[in-house]
Amino acid sequence: MAVKETTSNKTQEKARTKSKAQKAKSPEKQLKVKLVRSLIGRPKHQHEVVKGLGLRKINSEATRKDCPEIWGMINKVRHLVEVEELEKK
Repeated sequence: MAVKETTSNKTQEKARTKSKAQKAKSPEKQLKVKLVRSLIGRPKHQHEVVKGLGLRKINSEATRKDCPEIWGMINKVRHLVEVEELEKK
């Protein structure tokens, strides 16, 4: 029995450390991306990038986390979108 209790205590300890680490994180920045230009006549890869950002129609908006991957996608279609930085609370 003592072995089982030790194992469960280790599991509980890991869970506590994970939750402490998550609480210690600073609030992540968010990006609000808005499609402002039409995709008509644009190359297929630009359609795919816009779809990957979660945008469908003109004036549709999506909130994404601020990370290099998202910025790379935005840079591919920067002439079609507007970006606003938000602070997550």
